[in-house]
Amino acid sequence: MINLKKEGNKITKLFDAHLHIIDPVFPLIENEGFQPEPFTCDDYMQKMKKIELAGGAVVSGSFQGHDQTYLVEALRKLGGNFAGVTQIPHDTSEEEIINLHEAGVRAVRFNLRRGGRADVTSMRQLADKVYMTAGWHAEIYADAKNLNDQASDILKMPAVSLDHLGLSREGFRNVLYFAEKGVKIKASGFGRVDFDVVKAVKEIYQANPEALMFGTDLPSTRAERPYSHADIDVIYEALTEREAEDVLFKNALTWYRKGI
Repeated sequence: MINLKKEGNKITKLFDAHLHIIDPVFPLIENEGFQPEPFTCDDYMQKMKKIELAGGAVVSGSFQGHDQTYLVEALRKLGGNFAGVTQIPHDTSEEEIINLHEAGVRAVRFNLRRGGRADVTSMRQLADKVYMTAGWHAEIYADAKNLNDQASDILKMPAVSLDHLGLSREGFRNVLYFAEKGVKIKASGFGRVDFDVVKAVKEIYQANPEALMFGTDLPSTRAERPYSHADIDVIYEALTEREAEDVLFKNALTWYRKGI
């Protein structure tokens, strides 16, 4: 167990809502001149050995493109308490979606931060398709300041979350608006944001207690500061112990429908 900054507090359970597995056995795509270092399932479990880990969400990165082989294998290795978040072409068949669902995938990701295009019509079509086929939600990686024009369309998606607290101070008003409207917000990637995370967590929780889900963002590729276990302390600093349990465990468990 890890000792936290607030005296007497220990984390009891964590469902890690955002992590990446980078296995060099599987295809990797250079993105904007970047190709990540390996970070395998064993590396992840070693990093998290001091935490009582209840499960997590393995998220496909830009450098993995539409490859599903790494994700299916990672979910097999990590076990049934982990869910997958994939990237798929818009013409992916319902049969392929169902096969991925059976392998543990529970969401589709739209990466607008790393070279992705904000074609909201296509995004909505795919979000509707995966939701109707397998009950998946959509996850968006974008700077929230760039989502002003897309907000109404995003809110029409059946179920959606936003990565890394929306990334920017300039976009934080949009983040609060999304949270109020039922969008889930990942409290992850603290080394990527340009604002006070404690204050942001308090405000988002006040706007919607069910919105926030903590994620490590391991291995923190391209982040100015990588994840450390002290990031968990930030949640306890911002919230009461009961509220922190929502953010660290309960909200994500419900979102990824993992009956642990």
